[in-house]
Amino acid sequence: MNIGQIAKMAQQMQTQMAQAQSELRETTLEATAGGGAVRVVVTGAQEIRLIEIDPAAVDPAEVEMLQDLVMAAVNDAIARSKELERERMASLAGGMGLPGLPGLP
Repeated sequence: MNIGQIAKMAQQMQTQMAQAQSELRETTLEATAGGGAVRVVVTGAQEIRLIEIDPAAVDPAEVEMLQDLVMAAVNDAIARSKELERERMASLAGGMGLPGLPGLP
């Protein structure tokens, strides 16, 4: 492989990575906690788009439990988002004939 081919591959990969990151920003994932009492929607770029709390879950005496449910749903949504990002980036690296690229965002 010559330098020109490597540069062309790098440019192509940069373009594909930018496209994948754009797609991740637009893709949404949903997670719930407490049997659906708390719902969180997050993008593939780990940005929270929505936190929805069932009014029946709001009890002034149980604020701590509600906080735990929100945290659980947010963490689950972010974990799903990170997995989606890993899958997209791994398929991109595989498509370029490169074995896994550690350290990709």
